[in-house]
Order: sequence, then structure tokens, then C-alpha cells
Amino acid sequence: MKRVNIDPQSLETQLKQEGFVRVYSWSDKPNTKYPEHAHKGKVSIFVTRGSVTFSGGIKNTVNVGERFDVPVGVKHSALVGPEGCDWIVGEEIKGDS
Repeated sequence: MKRVNIDPQSLETQLKQEGFVRVYSWSDKPNTKYPEHAHKGKVSIFVTRGSVTFSGGIKNTVNVGERFDVPVGVKHSALVGPEGCDWIVGEEIKGDS
């Protein structure tokens, strides 16, 4: 995990330059739960507000200003923190997040 400068436009540009085929902004309400799933391709997130905690095969909390590259094929679930979460998402395979 790496701490980053929180400029959404720059983060989107960076992910596009890294070759992600789909890059977008996403927001979640507080305590949003994502059921267990896995990704077929690389998915990277930059958290620009709040936090998200992964569990299952990934045990990690990603806070504001941090980047996390989700391991391919690892089953995990996620729980958004009590303040909600805004993130920039990069997908190697369109529709894989």
C-alpha cells in the first residue's frame, strides 16, 4: 500500500497511463458491505475520502490517501468505514470490480 497525493484527476490519469482499460470514480455510503468475490484481472484503488476494510483472503484497511492493488483471484469481502468512502478505481478487465 502506498500513500498518494489526493488529486482525483491526476490519479485517474496515472491509472490510465498504467494501462487500466476502465478508470472511474466511485462513492459508497457508510458501512456499505461487499460480499465475497474475486477479480479476474488487476484492480487498483485510490481512496480519496474515508476508508475500506478487506477481509477473507485479503486482510487490509485502506485509508484516505492510500493506494491498494487488489490481488488477482483472491476471494475477499469489503466493508466501507463509518464515514463512507470515495475512491478512484482502475480495472485491467472492464467490469471486473
